[in-house]
Amino acid sequence: MPLRIGVLALQGAFREHIQKLSVLGAAAVEVRRADQLSKLDGLIIPGGESTTMGLVAERWGLVNPLRRWVSQGRPVWGTCAGLILLADRATGQKRDGQTLLGGLDVSVNRNFFGSQRDSFEGDLQVAGWNSPSPAVFIRAPAVVETGPGVEILAEWTDPDGRTVQVAVRQGHILGTAFHPELSRDLRWHRLFLQMVESVTST
Repeated sequence: MPLRIGVLALQGAFREHIQKLSVLGAAAVEVRRADQLSKLDGLIIPGGESTTMGLVAERWGLVNPLRRWVSQGRPVWGTCAGLILLADRATGQKRDGQTLLGGLDVSVNRNFFGSQRDSFEGDLQVAGWNSPSPAVFIRAPAVVETGPGVEILAEWTDPDGRTVQVAVRQGHILGTAFHPELSRDLRWHRLFLQMVESVTST
């Protein structure tokens, strides 16, 4: 049976994730209710506006079920805003802060790469990959601090010479500051499916 992967469909680029997963043979479903989580093998939290996504998740009663999902060691991948939501710590938040699911031992700067006008594309050198990965950064965050159990998969050095982490993994949690679903590279989605398989096969 194909892996059943949910994509949190509160806002943002969830359809593009579903398209990529379908190409790779997974059964991808849009997730909007807490009762859908129990039927999944893995979960993707897509890009969007992290504060809005947090508010909608609270309104729809999803925050605690999502936190349980992460704390129980279920496979989860956050892209852009999804990375922010999975972080244990976030800076650059609005005055009242925002909802964080936590679980990923990193500090994230919400708008490290600036505003929508500062969006850009570039090639990333990814640990263990033979060729660069094209990455689309849209008002992107960055990981500015990692805990001891976090594996750094890719870094980016900005024009000012500041190097930050833009792809990390901690056990069952994958986080990317960019939007793999908007490029033609399927390797990030393939990596996540491999992570899910390793959990479901144990």
